[in-house]
Amino acid sequence: MAIKNKKGSGHTEELSKELMAQLNCDTAFTIPLFGGIPVAESVVVTWVIMAVLLIAAAILGRNLKVENVGKKQLVLETIVGGLYNFFYDLLGEEGKQYIPYLMTVGVYIGFANMIGLFGLKSPTKDVGVTGALALMSIILIEAAGVRKKGTKGFLKSFAEPIPIMLPMNILEVFIRPLSLCMRLFGNILGAFVIMELIKIADFCTGSVKPLF
Repeated sequence: MAIKNKKGSGHTEELSKELMAQLNCDTAFTIPLFGGIPVAESVVVTWVIMAVLLIAAAILGRNLKVENVGKKQLVLETIVGGLYNFFYDLLGEEGKQYIPYLMTVGVYIGFANMIGLFGLKSPTKDVGVTGALALMSIILIEAAGVRKKGTKGFLKSFAEPIPIMLPMNILEVFIRPLSLCMRLFGNILGAFVIMELIKIADFCTGSVKPLF
């Protein structure tokens, strides 16, 4: 019984160390300007994702046809059309101008979450990245509100449905980015913890043998 407890404690410590290693955002390199500008690992991985997406767009976007389209173009149109229709059903005709932004963020998050399969640390494990995405989205939402209602109408909306809700509505503007940031960060963190627990359970039961 004591041996099992020691093994369990050892696995817990390993999980804690691995979790902290995954959450720690290391500095990839430092730009020798203004006393040194540190560039985080998450930023470098984001550059890699951007480069991959740009190259893929350049390759897949060549030789597109209106008639007699090939299989590659059919697959591409199906994916792009599916994403567009998904967001169009959510936003409707009035919000279709924001669909390209949502599609871009969705594709980035999808690639960012899967890039860990290739040995790179997902940038969405960095709270700074999820915070930046949340901040951009909230700015877009508030700007859309001003555009639709006008400045006066937008300010009046803070006093709806009753004026006593004014402090709560103002506070919500600042709470919402934090909520979105931690929600995305928590999803990635939770998935990592579950996968590590599954690996530990497999090793403990002997159903999976370590490769090394």
